[in-house]
Amino acid sequence: MTTAPHENGADLLNEVEAFHRRFNVFPSPAAYVAVALWNAHAHLLDAFESTPRLAFLSPEPGSGKTRGLEICGTLVPSPMVAVNASPAALFRAVSGMETGRPTILFDEIDTVFGPKAKDNEELRGLLNAGHRRTGVSYRCVGDGGQQTVQAFPSYAAVAVAGLGWLPDTILTRSVIIRMRRRAPNERVEAFRSRIHEPEGHALRDRLAAWAKTVRKQIEGAWPEMPDGVSDRPADVWEPLLAIADAAGGDWPQRARAACVELVAAATAGDKASLGIRLLTDLRDSVFGGADRMPTAHILAGLNAMDEAPWADMGGKPIDSRQLAKRLGEYVTSDNQPIKARNIRTPEGTVVKGYYASDLHDAWARYCPTVIKSATPATGTTPGALTSDDAVADVAD
Repeated sequence: MTTAPHENGADLLNEVEAFHRRFNVFPSPAAYVAVALWNAHAHLLDAFESTPRLAFLSPEPGSGKTRGLEICGTLVPSPMVAVNASPAALFRAVSGMETGRPTILFDEIDTVFGPKAKDNEELRGLLNAGHRRTGVSYRCVGDGGQQTVQAFPSYAAVAVAGLGWLPDTILTRSVIIRMRRRAPNERVEAFRSRIHEPEGHALRDRLAAWAKTVRKQIEGAWPEMPDGVSDRPADVWEPLLAIADAAGGDWPQRARAACVELVAAATAGDKASLGIRLLTDLRDSVFGGADRMPTAHILAGLNAMDEAPWADMGGKPIDSRQLAKRLGEYVTSDNQPIKARNIRTPEGTVVKGYYASDLHDAWARYCPTVIKSATPATGTTPGALTSDDAVADVAD
């Protein structure tokens, strides 16, 4: 009996990408690359140390998020559609489903983590723990006084769709696809389950068969990461790049280009990096070379910035409390929380404000570009104080 030739991985991924393109308009070619690789990685979960979450997010309904999740459901193994699923149900499904570990497809995730819903720590814990192959969640089981502690394996591939954003701990473990409504000139094919699900299932079966042929190649692989991608983003993208390398063709290059693009987009726009945005804006646009600045003038500078979030933080401009809370999460070079200190102005009054020297360490560690020299800049924010002002510091 002759053995059928192995599937060409690059051609197969091309078909998976084309299947998504028929029914959905993603925001960029990089998004199609990432989603196709994520579909394939779900068939090789045990070959990796971690699994990235796939997050279809948008600011408004009708942006194709649910459809993206639906198409993924035809391509991944053991899809489990979860809408408002309880943490207990998901614990049991992931750790004990006899038909195999499910791929969780969680729609309307904003109803769980959105602004009108209290933080769901149990579900958040499950999604966080399940990012790693060694992840487990511990729960008490039994009746009354006969309860015992049981470990529930949590490792599972998860794709979510929802409005707005997610908790930082989930976002940083995710490949984020920022969906948007289709423009009038963007056309897609209508998805009909009875017709198109079998087509997706045929691709799913081919992905599963191909996965078996490359499993040994992928297990223990250390794909080369693009320059500048490290730490958590590298954990997220490592399985996807390993898949691309195994597929060959132009997929290794396309995958790395997509990685760079989507990681940069996530860093630039996610709420997870709002603190970094604040530090960068303070350094580049507000202090302008000053070595100290009253809080009132810092707030005025932030709120005057075009295309920045500071003028609308929960419906009102950022205030001194919010500024103190966000900056207090970072530390000075002496490992002390950054906080407002007393400053004596040239007029002789004492006000609260911040010193550039307290921010230098955070700027060096978190901001994406090098710190400019501390020389007064033309057009410095009104109220900025420099060493030339020769004003005395006042003890706290």
